[in-house]
Amino acid sequence: MGKAHAIAYHAMPAVFAPPVRVIRALLAETSDELARQRARELGFERSIGDWRALVADPAVDVVDICSPNHLHKEMALAAIAAGKHVYCEKPLTLSPADSLEVTEAAEKASVKTLVGFNYMRNPAAKLIKEIIDGGEIGRVLHFRGTHNEDYLANPELPFSWRLQRRYSGAGSLGDLCHIINMAQFLVGNIVEVCGDLQTVIKQRPIPEQPGQTGTVENDDQAHCLVRFASGAIGTLETSRVAAGRKMGLAFEINGSRGSVVFDQERMSEIHLYSTSDPSNRQGFRTVLLGPEHPDYRAFCPAAGHGLGYNDMKIVEVRDLVLGIAQDLPLWPDFRAGYQVDRVIAAVERSHEEGRWVRIEEL
Repeated sequence: MGKAHAIAYHAMPAVFAPPVRVIRALLAETSDELARQRARELGFERSIGDWRALVADPAVDVVDICSPNHLHKEMALAAIAAGKHVYCEKPLTLSPADSLEVTEAAEKASVKTLVGFNYMRNPAAKLIKEIIDGGEIGRVLHFRGTHNEDYLANPELPFSWRLQRRYSGAGSLGDLCHIINMAQFLVGNIVEVCGDLQTVIKQRPIPEQPGQTGTVENDDQAHCLVRFASGAIGTLETSRVAAGRKMGLAFEINGSRGSVVFDQERMSEIHLYSTSDPSNRQGFRTVLLGPEHPDYRAFCPAAGHGLGYNDMKIVEVRDLVLGIAQDLPLWPDFRAGYQVDRVIAAVERSHEEGRWVRIEEL
């Protein structure tokens, strides 16, 4: 993730020509030696083996957090206390209470914040937002979303920090944050959930201890029913053991006058259906992204060539830089990250207690 951010800082000025110069001033790693290596590879001016020194450095205006999940809170609070703007990868923290703490600290300090929900930066997502807001598919009735992958489908893959709650928090449910954010971006706030979680592979080998296994402490797959403030309903599901799914972030939105379908594995196209088409011409049509769609033109002047994952990060960094330089609102900020974390916690509580849980309970 740190490399993806570094690529975005390097490429963004060439893509968007912002009115300010972006300086990659300082990179922190777990040791001085590793930090020097990474700074050389990623094009940073200086390096250091202590993130606290980076946060305190007067030359740093923005602290970019790409660390393991359990470090996000401490790093964010330290950066906020130092008066820095903060760009943090998801999840914001490991609990809604901690996320609220860093959110309120940032708001009190009047610093800018941004959480790395980069998939909503895809021009396809922005186009779908325009379609919904413009009433093209009518009133939204249902959102069906998934975020399925297979990066832990092999039971022989080793035990790691991602499988321990004190370091990672939720398991696949933590990845559900992206489709939660997408649902909230496109449809609005989720107000109530009914969830179910499952750990499929309960033990994994420990590489440093031959013959020994570690107990998996979080979920391999999860799904839930959701209700939105608008009155729409929906389903969300996620898995890290879904064989064959590499980036299965996909959704279908059904409205009173049409539907729209998207799949991140085919991230430069959408499928649109309209009930206003003649009855003998109705059917989903494929819309390829092109220069007429938000932000696509900055990368390519011709339709159908497609964008990639790192391009979404470039758009995200553009928004970060302009938000700070021109004092523009940023979204999803820490407050939005906190709202996503509340939904995740509500799904866990729903599973534990076997009932619908309102988000306001968290």
